Amino acid sequence: MQKSKVNIWWGPPKHFSTQFEDRKISWLELFYDLVYVIAISRITHHLSDHLNWSGFLDYTYLFGMIFWGWLNGSLHHDIHGSTGVRTNLMTLWQMLIISALVVTLNTFSATTLVPITIALMAMQVFITYLWWSVGIYDKVHRKLNIPYTLCYLASLACIAVTLFLKQPFIRPFFYLSLLLNYLPPFLIHRNLKERGGEFSLSSSMTERLGLFTIILFGEVVLGIITGASQLKEFNLQVWINFTLAILIAFSLWWVFFSMIADRKCKPGFLKGNWMAVAYIPTLMALGMTGVAYGGLFSSYENTEDTHAYWIRIAFGSSIAVFLLGVVLLSSLLDYPATHRKAKGRIQQLLVTAALLVLIITICHFQVSLAMHLLITLLILLAVISVISKKWFLLAFPTS
Repeated sequence: MQKSKVNIWWGPPKHFSTQFEDRKISWLELFYDLVYVIAISRITHHLSDHLNWSGFLDYTYLFGMIFWGWLNGSLHHDIHGSTGVRTNLMTLWQMLIISALVVTLNTFSATTLVPITIALMAMQVFITYLWWSVGIYDKVHRKLNIPYTLCYLASLACIAVTLFLKQPFIRPFFYLSLLLNYLPPFLIHRNLKERGGEFSLSSSMTERLGLFTIILFGEVVLGIITGASQLKEFNLQVWINFTLAILIAFSLWWVFFSMIADRKCKPGFLKGNWMAVAYIPTLMALGMTGVAYGGLFSSYENTEDTHAYWIRIAFGSSIAVFLLGVVLLSSLLDYPATHRKAKGRIQQLLVTAALLVLIITICHFQVSLAMHLLITLLILLAVISVISKKWFLLAFPTS
């Protein structure tokens, strides 16, 4: 009787070997995703005010850490989540920590790193405890936890050391901590395979990654709306630019989900982890696209302004990286044999489209913002038309 009460009100995490097919995404997981996207939104807005090499390095590190926190919490919920109160509390506590991190990001500057560092350390300690605690209940999984625990503790030490350092020594330790956080899966994959515990990214986690991307697309649309609304006057030209920008965002969404939606990751623990890592540059680029619109609308025509130049570079390069990210992600997804030839040709087209976007961005042919956006949109529409035609012909082959 006592045992039953313990299982209901706390209970052990779900066993590693227990996998559920077609698990439904819970409302708590969706709530959890929103808090993390708020954090990403905050660092992208900081990047828009510090669009330089230093700002980009800070954005890269913070994005990597925030995504690492989200990914580990999501994977822990997916692999070990149970119906007991423990799973809900663990998720809510992590949301509290990331909310505190968002608060510290409000005062983010080179002289106010201490609050952010402490918040990052709190997240690091909590994620370390998540994986270490599984070994208390699951002895088989305990040995697999050792690389995670050691790497995460080493990462925590690197973050803590920055409290006693000054630039330029702070940033290398932060980046070392980021590397240590992403290292464990690549250390244990052979050991996991030898134990007969080959693990693949579940369909529910693939769906979670897609839902996370959708929320970031919402941030891109918000960036376009914010950039347009900050202009002093609204004329026909402004509305044309606004419409073209929205259509570009819709086109990127179309390209992404035409290639990624309803596809499972290729089987294997390593492939699943590579796919998660591949999402980082893809989503970073998507976030930067939304950031760039404010500057594009207000200063694109000012060819002598250095800030305007970097805004144009950020806009074009982020779209190009996003398209290349779609290529990388699609190479890790499991397509039917009938689709693989078409997928290869579409990937080649996406690479070509990315190069074209980069060319018109770097060369800057002294065209108006409307023309620049129109050319970018036409490139994306050409890709969409090819994808739609190839998938349609495969779905409805001619007799």
